[in-house]
Amino acid sequence: MRVSREKAAEHRDRIIDAAGALFRAKGFGGIGLADIMKAADLTHGGFYGHFASKDDLVAQASRRAMARAAANWSKRVEASPDAPYAALLKHYLSPRHRDDPGQGCAFAALGSDAARSDKIVRHAFAEGLAPLIDILAQSIPGKSKAVRRRKAVAAMATLVGALTLARAVEGTPLSDEILDAAHRELAVAARS
Repeated sequence: MRVSREKAAEHRDRIIDAAGALFRAKGFGGIGLADIMKAADLTHGGFYGHFASKDDLVAQASRRAMARAAANWSKRVEASPDAPYAALLKHYLSPRHRDDPGQGCAFAALGSDAARSDKIVRHAFAEGLAPLIDILAQSIPGKSKAVRRRKAVAAMATLVGALTLARAVEGTPLSDEILDAAHRELAVAARS
């Protein structure tokens, strides 16, 4: 039975959303297509009607997750006009963010997976990183655009690294210590 274009688009969106959360929670290799389709409440056989390959889905799900992250960051910045950088740090380096990788940062959850993936996936990650760095650069105090950009790149690397390490040792006092130390050092670095 053929479905309408609208229904096919809805199915595709459900697959991308389900895959995005599952990939972030379990990694690219930790979840199969059958499980993704089940989470989207669709049959496994319909997958290839929507995507050329699992890598195609990985790239599209990653793009969507990163676009949503950029939109979320923009909202946080707008909601905190007096201290946008502090608001971003507080959100990103929180226990809540650490404890929910399926709904959190794709870079912290999947950066290592992406580095070992095909070019299509690495390209999606590069595209998704650019707006986040731009948002950070605009929120970091300073007069020089080049200095703010450099600090933003360093901050993004520190944020992702800190969240990744905090997740790796979750359930120990060191996990909270990592989040706190990264938050403090990034705040100090932005002012200098």
